[in-house]
Amino acid sequence: MKTKQKTRKATPVKAHVQRHLKLAFVPHKANQYRPHVTRRYGLAVLLLLIIGLQVGYNVGTTGSVLGVEENISSVDLLADTNARRVEEQLQPLQVSDELNRAAFLKAQDMLQKQYWAHTAPDGTQPWKWFGDVGYNYSHAGENLAKNFRSADAVTTAWMDSPEHRANVLSANYHEVGFAVVDGTMNGKPISLVVAMYASRATPAVAGVKADFTPAQSHSIGFVSRLGLAVKSLTPAALGSVILLIMATVVALTAHVYRNKLPKVFKKSWRLHHGAYKAAGLMSLMMVIVALYSGGQI
Repeated sequence: MKTKQKTRKATPVKAHVQRHLKLAFVPHKANQYRPHVTRRYGLAVLLLLIIGLQVGYNVGTTGSVLGVEENISSVDLLADTNARRVEEQLQPLQVSDELNRAAFLKAQDMLQKQYWAHTAPDGTQPWKWFGDVGYNYSHAGENLAKNFRSADAVTTAWMDSPEHRANVLSANYHEVGFAVVDGTMNGKPISLVVAMYASRATPAVAGVKADFTPAQSHSIGFVSRLGLAVKSLTPAALGSVILLIMATVVALTAHVYRNKLPKVFKKSWRLHHGAYKAAGLMSLMMVIVALYSGGQI
C-alpha cells in the first residue's frame, strides 16, 4: 500500500530567518560568496558584540568596566593542591594557622620592600617567617606566584615546574599555609600568592638538620600558558572566543570559494579576503587569550 508523505513547508518567518542565516554564514551565489559576517558591517557588529559582552560581564561582576579581578582563595588553593596529591596517592595536607601567618608575613614583606623572590634584597631568608610565627619544622618549602586569575591556574603553573611540583607533591610535608595579598609593586597592581609547606619537628628528628626547599622562578611554556588562559577565561571571554572561532571558520570557508567571486573582486585584494579576515579574527582571539594568560611563578 502506498502512502503519501506530506512535505512540510517552512513558515514565512522561519524561511526568512533561514535565508538571512545562510546569507550571513554560508558563501553562495546569493551573497556573491562573501558571507555577511565577513563583510565590514558584519565584522563591526561582531566587534561591538564582543565589547558588549566584556563590558556587561565586567560591570555586572566587579562594578568596573575593566573588570580586573582575581578569583583566588586559600580554600581553593588547598582543594586544588590536595586534589593533585590524591591523584599521586599522597596524603592531603592540613591547613596550619601558623603557616598561614608565615605566608602572609612573607607576602607583606615583598610588598613593603618591593621584591618578588624567595630571598629579600637585604638577605632575609624564607625560613625567617617560620621562626617569627613559632613554627619549628623538619622539612619546609615555599612556592610563589603572582598575577594569576584563579587558584586552578596557580596550581597548574606550579605543576608545570619540576621544583614547584616537587613542593606540591612532597611526601615530607604534612601541613600548608597560603596567603593571597593584593598590592602595588614597581607602580603596578600585583596579586601575590605565597604557599608555605612544612612538617613539624619532633623529638625523634631533633638531631636532624632541617631542610628548606624554595622553588626558584620558572618560565611557563607556550602550551602550558595557553592551558592557563583557558582555565582563567571568564564566561564573557569564552563566549567571545567561541564567536571569533565561528567567524574564522566562515572566513576560511569563504576563502575556499574565492574562485567563484565576481570578476571585479578577483582583480583585487578581495580575492583572498577570507584568508586576511581569518588571520585578523585569529589575531584578535589570541589577544583575548593573552589577556588571561598572565601570571608568573
